[in-house]
Amino acid sequence: MKTKKKGILRRLFKTVLSFYPVLLPVAIACITLTAIVGAVPAIFMQRVIANIEEAVKGALTWEQAGGPILNDLYILIALYVVSIITGTIFGQLMTIITQGTLEKLRDKMFNGMQKLPIRFFDTTGHGDIMSYYTNDIDTLRQLISQSCPQILISGITVLSVLFIMLYYCLWLTLIVLAGTAVMMLVTKRIGGGSARYFVKQQAAIADEEGYVEEMLVGQKVIKTFCHEEEAQAGFDAVNERLYDASRRANRYANMLAPALFNIGNVLYVVLAVVGGLFLTFNVFNVSFSGMAISISVVVPFLNMAKQFTGNINQVSQQVNSVVMGIAGTERVFDLIDRPPEVDDGYVKLVRAREEDGRIVESKERTGMWAWKHPHQADGSVTYTKLQGDVRMFDVDFEYEPGKPVLHNISLYAKPGQKVAFVGATGAGKTTITNLLNRFYDIADGKIRYDGININKIKKADLRHSLGMVLQDTNLFTGTVMENIRYGRLDATDEQCIAAAKLAGADDFITRLPEGYNTFITGNGASLSQGQRQLLSIARVAVADPPVMILDEATSSIDTRTEAIVQRGMDALMKGRTVFVIAHRLSTVKNSDVIIVLDHGRIIERGTHEQLLEQKGQYYQLYTGAFEFE
Repeated sequence: MKTKKKGILRRLFKTVLSFYPVLLPVAIACITLTAIVGAVPAIFMQRVIANIEEAVKGALTWEQAGGPILNDLYILIALYVVSIITGTIFGQLMTIITQGTLEKLRDKMFNGMQKLPIRFFDTTGHGDIMSYYTNDIDTLRQLISQSCPQILISGITVLSVLFIMLYYCLWLTLIVLAGTAVMMLVTKRIGGGSARYFVKQQAAIADEEGYVEEMLVGQKVIKTFCHEEEAQAGFDAVNERLYDASRRANRYANMLAPALFNIGNVLYVVLAVVGGLFLTFNVFNVSFSGMAISISVVVPFLNMAKQFTGNINQVSQQVNSVVMGIAGTERVFDLIDRPPEVDDGYVKLVRAREEDGRIVESKERTGMWAWKHPHQADGSVTYTKLQGDVRMFDVDFEYEPGKPVLHNISLYAKPGQKVAFVGATGAGKTTITNLLNRFYDIADGKIRYDGININKIKKADLRHSLGMVLQDTNLFTGTVMENIRYGRLDATDEQCIAAAKLAGADDFITRLPEGYNTFITGNGASLSQGQRQLLSIARVAVADPPVMILDEATSSIDTRTEAIVQRGMDALMKGRTVFVIAHRLSTVKNSDVIIVLDHGRIIERGTHEQLLEQKGQYYQLYTGAFEFE
């Protein structure tokens, strides 16, 4: 564990240094100079007291002693001015370094998160993810801006004072080191318990944030089913765990400071008594200076001992912040280090045109797209027109090893065909569409797109060719126009409006306070569920993909609105390959082929009329209810 902590701190230092290769060394130099200047006054104090002592004894006149004393005071003033300047520079630099490092790490986390597979978001709570950007980053801020500089300052001060103490008196220095050993032992015993519970506190904070986020999202459901008391009880349990970890952590932390402070006071008294005895019995002094033990040695030594133990105390007080910072830093690096979504595809989607009966790549907009397929064997490149021919051969899939979800799925959708999936919840309908997007990769079998194995197609290019309308809508903070343009960022306003008209959304958009420039927030909270869905459909319409996936696309739209949308959907689906998951017969009945799924297997397939003639499960669903669930 210690090695791991050292590794985290070493990596953090290298990361900050890579961000600020000049400013960080300058800041460290300022810290070092400030710490050394803080230890030097003990030397001048000894010289001043020695001169006064000599004057009292009569070895020097007060005029002779006064000159050296004033010179020492002038030097001290100069050193303190330097300390003020370096301390100010250090403070400003650390502000830049700390906030800049956090900004760059947040960028790294967010950029890396965009490349993570869907599985990560399916298995990680949103509150836990948010905790990376809030709680963990904040502990990292404290580590960089406060704990590490304080430890460095205290460490340099301790070493400087130790050398000065050894220079004046070995015996008294050994007493200070003995007291320091006691302080380190107490720190290890108390600080270890504190560190353990501060790590638990970090995890408890993430759990609480996740719970609060979940309750906020489901607030309407909670109120609908009158589950306020149950939600409160659940929060109380999570909050109790956080309270318990925090209480224990801070109990240890609050014990540490008084214990170390009083050990320092006892050590001060012991030094004063021993120093007095040394003076009384004229004990032989062992030191690098060769001085005899005198008032000018003992008095400054007491102040140095106070400074020495005080800085040891300061270091000990930072243990908790360092442990929390390491825990937060470890989580931050864990997110940054997560392997991105694997993409070994090499077939790209490019603009194309026909030339002399051949398909060639084009830099201009032609309305035609093609798959650019480089062949590694002979170095040649072939172009296949994007048509939307999708075929699955003996596909098996499982989200978790040993728990198959799809079994031996084989189907085909020719360009322009409409394929519908029906079946009970959990039958595997949405899973099939997730495999087409390569949100997940199949365990066995093959999926071909225009005759190309989709594993060979770059994921970004594959997804560009697919339009997807989900049951759960996601709108982003911005104008209505910007949300539609999300489907194709280079689309003009006219193209966005045309897409909205096609989807049947133009009517309600023009009645909004500022029309297409109406600003929406909170996932479109000011709009109805049906209106949000219409915007999602318009977003796909402006993308103009050859293949569309409609996963319960009209489930949130009322019957009257559905009639309007259906006309737009029919126009939108014309000439495209469409996969439909729906429970309403209005969106399934006119499909070219209907596939009935049950527990991950295809049990029936055919047109609406053919399936009714078979009088199988589809017939039972059709005659038993108008909803397939």
